[in-house]
Amino acid sequence: MIEYRVKGLSCGNCAQALEHEIRQLEHGDTATLSYNSGKLNLDERVPLDKVKKILKNDRAYIENKNAHSHAGHNHAHGEHAHSHSHNHDHTHSHDHDDDNDHDHDHSQGNKKIIGTLIASTVIYVGAIFMDGQASDFSVIALYLIAAALSGYSTFLKGLKNLIRLKFNIDTLMTIALVGAVSIGEWKEATLVAILFGLNELLEGLGMEKARRSMETLLQVAPKEATLLVEGKETVVPITTLQVGDTVIVKPGEKIPSDGTVLSGKSSVNESAITGESLPVEKSKDEPVFGGSINNEGVIHIRIEKAYEDSSLAKILHLVEEAQETKTPTELFINKFAKYYTPLIMIAAALVIVVPPLFLGGDWTEWLYQGLAVLIVGCPCALILSSPIAIVAGITRNARNGILIKGGVFLEQLGKIDTLAFDKTGTLTKGEPYVEQSVVYDEIRFLAVAGAIEKSSSHPLAKAIMKEVARSGIEIKDAEDIEAVSGRGIVATYEGNKYWLGNEKSMEHLTIPQDIQATIEQLKQSGLTLVLAADENQILGMFGISDEIREESKSVIKALHKNGIRHTVMLTGDHQKTAEKVAKAVGVTEYYGNLLPEDKVTKVKELASKGTVGMIGDGINDAPALASAQIGIAMGKGTDSAIETADVVLMQDHLGKLPEAIKVARRVNRIIKFNIGVSMGLKLIALLLTIPGWLTLWVAILSDMGATIFVTLVSLTILIQRKS
Repeated sequence: MIEYRVKGLSCGNCAQALEHEIRQLEHGDTATLSYNSGKLNLDERVPLDKVKKILKNDRAYIENKNAHSHAGHNHAHGEHAHSHSHNHDHTHSHDHDDDNDHDHDHSQGNKKIIGTLIASTVIYVGAIFMDGQASDFSVIALYLIAAALSGYSTFLKGLKNLIRLKFNIDTLMTIALVGAVSIGEWKEATLVAILFGLNELLEGLGMEKARRSMETLLQVAPKEATLLVEGKETVVPITTLQVGDTVIVKPGEKIPSDGTVLSGKSSVNESAITGESLPVEKSKDEPVFGGSINNEGVIHIRIEKAYEDSSLAKILHLVEEAQETKTPTELFINKFAKYYTPLIMIAAALVIVVPPLFLGGDWTEWLYQGLAVLIVGCPCALILSSPIAIVAGITRNARNGILIKGGVFLEQLGKIDTLAFDKTGTLTKGEPYVEQSVVYDEIRFLAVAGAIEKSSSHPLAKAIMKEVARSGIEIKDAEDIEAVSGRGIVATYEGNKYWLGNEKSMEHLTIPQDIQATIEQLKQSGLTLVLAADENQILGMFGISDEIREESKSVIKALHKNGIRHTVMLTGDHQKTAEKVAKAVGVTEYYGNLLPEDKVTKVKELASKGTVGMIGDGINDAPALASAQIGIAMGKGTDSAIETADVVLMQDHLGKLPEAIKVARRVNRIIKFNIGVSMGLKLIALLLTIPGWLTLWVAILSDMGATIFVTLVSLTILIQRKS
């Protein structure tokens, strides 16, 4: 598939009609045209000249071919396969220039439309003043010129559609204009043409504003990098960088792709990835994200991922893709609009025929009323109720480092009433530490524990080694180290055999009653125990805890305030540990001793009672994330987090989650409000036919007013107060 950028799409309804026409072309059955993003995906075999001709009929045009084409995508969980053209590095700068040229063209096009509308209005006002002062022929000529200036393209499209029996807004407007002229309503016919032209312009500008905001977000990608080869610096396009390359990043420059600092020290602004404005200190061996900005020092970076596989490239690709998905609400509106226009046409016919035939009404008067009803048949404001709000919502969240993979997930995020949290690494830091030590043999306890855990990479071993290091004792090596699954480790140290692990690993001993009481007390406190013993006695024990994240309590509180009724913590840790964390952070329910499959069962159980979001780190929680109505991963850009979930928090904390849900709820509220306004104004216009008060200009204003209103209300989502 080849992807093109299309400009000049005047409305969502028109974009649907154009897509339908393009699909009728040879090899065009897979074509997609998105009004939200202005993107056209075409099979390369489709004749482009014919596509351009179809678009031209709607005053739309292909702006340029995007720098890469998509081989295919899977929206379900963000697994988007895409192939990049080999000459990407050459097209990049060319496309950038092309964008500038076409932005200029589009801007000129808008100025031309505005100029035409102003000229039409001036002539129209002139005709009104001349009415009664000059000959009828002169006044009619002025009305005709004003109407032709602002409505000729609509009229031509409408005639073509009428011949093909295709009834859209242009057809309805053409019938209304011809009808109005035929009964001598020159003044109103001209006003309708001018207002319709203004309506189309404003509609296009509203969506363009939302797209512009999205495009600004997508411009964070760096274009070039300084490659270092054998001491020589060369500026190259980032698309040519390979894994293992060394690049130099100077102060103020963007880091070209994900990598590791080889040398140098600096602070880095990662807001493009995480939405966090505070700089992060980076030094040797620390990871960096492509797209983040180096603040002060010069750093040498080893590239770990080609740009197309970097976190930033994936984010930008997914944010672009997010605009393409249709929400259930949008699908319903589009389906409704299909039947709405024919129904209005039937209603218009009844208004024209019934009163004169059965109620003795005047034919001219009711023909006029019927034509006004036809104009009410325009579903533009209704179709516009959703897309601008959705693009604005996705953009607003992406600015905050919250990646939502589609409008459907944004809508779902705004509906959730239950949030299930994994404990480790989500509500807690996932970094165990020794909270309490009980020592019975001061000489051997830390020495034995240190010797046995020295070479282990287990999180509990790391916590013990930190505690041992604090004591400052010399750590020797243990021998014959043997791990016993689910229990601990058996090893030899200085010729004697030692055990290190949980209670089960102490079965060779009879534990004295006072030590057993201490064990129970520590377990009641929610601590995980690691005991050390020789063949005869316990040397001591570590009470290990996982530190709760500072923001967890305030986040849970904010979520409850934002309308989340149930917050549930799921963990594999024992019930006492679960209870301790649950009380500290303030969740409404908690469940301990859960295996990954138990978490899935619990999430499904919760989903049967409401709309559930599951939050985890995207690695061991993948099954539970997938089984929730919406999966939310946090993980500062890890591949598994990006691929598994429907929503990704690009930070390594939950701080931005309440804001994401707040924005999603606001988007849903605004969409419902927009639908209510657009349908309400149409209903009022239709009810005005009963006393015979509906006029052509009131009919067009009911749609135009709704269009302007829903556009402006939707764009308010983009407004973000500085915190």
